[in-house]
Amino acid sequence: MTISKESNVLRDLYQDWTNRMTANPDLSIENLRSMFDEWGQPALEPENVRYKSDHIGGVEAIWALPDAADSSRAIIYTHGGGFAVGSADSHRKMAGHLAKALNVQAVILHYRRAPEHPFPAQIEDAVSAYKALLDQGYKPDNLITAGDSAGGNLAIASVLKFRDLGLPLPGAVIAYSPWLDMALRGATLESNASTDALVGKPILEGMAGMFLGDKTDPLDPLANPLENDFDGFPPLYITAGGAETLLSDSETLHAKAKERGVKTVLSVVPGMQHVFPALSGRAPEANEELDRIADWYQNL
Repeated sequence: MTISKESNVLRDLYQDWTNRMTANPDLSIENLRSMFDEWGQPALEPENVRYKSDHIGGVEAIWALPDAADSSRAIIYTHGGGFAVGSADSHRKMAGHLAKALNVQAVILHYRRAPEHPFPAQIEDAVSAYKALLDQGYKPDNLITAGDSAGGNLAIASVLKFRDLGLPLPGAVIAYSPWLDMALRGATLESNASTDALVGKPILEGMAGMFLGDKTDPLDPLANPLENDFDGFPPLYITAGGAETLLSDSETLHAKAKERGVKTVLSVVPGMQHVFPALSGRAPEANEELDRIADWYQNL
């Protein structure tokens, strides 16, 4: 298996974070947020994409606006970072590349983060933004929920919440390396522990604790989307790296969705790290994955 030298940029960044967290186990949440905002470094700036700050349904957000995009279609993008770190700004380039590949606009939500705002604040913000876009005249079929890691959880869980609320569902869902199982039962947490440069059980346990707080069960079906059926769920594209510890979450999601007749695709790229589309514009593995997602979306 050969991976591009460009993809090492992400692995090296993750290893640097891991080394810094190991050396300073008591880093404050403010310091962690500052460090994880470096997540925007691996992606190159997408060409011919503008950005605009906004509030959508009361939620702070950044629009990514490709010049040629269909303005009637939009991605609602929820960023990763264990529900506690990461930001709309750290993920704007990654979301901009996705929007450009699909020829749509994207709105990246700066949703409320844990521990100040534990579950279900994040889903409430996603619901507010979705309702606001519907009120602005967007057709549900022309909306996509998308996200990475914890944001991939939100991209899926928010649709389950829409279903519970009787709202019309979006036309598609895209999940980059989603972190879904708050109970941490995936086999690859152990089998890929030596190849994942960032994500291991200790960091997941810490993030889950902040997200769930003292009141939420790790098996709550909206905090843990794997504890659901997926009846009526929109077409779903899941991508993950073969080297990552959370691969089992993607595999289980794909199997459960397929069992319920969902039009679901799982793309696992060998050797890639967690959320490898963070390399969009830089590494061929990320760019080729964007091409595959675009082909899938165009053929829905």
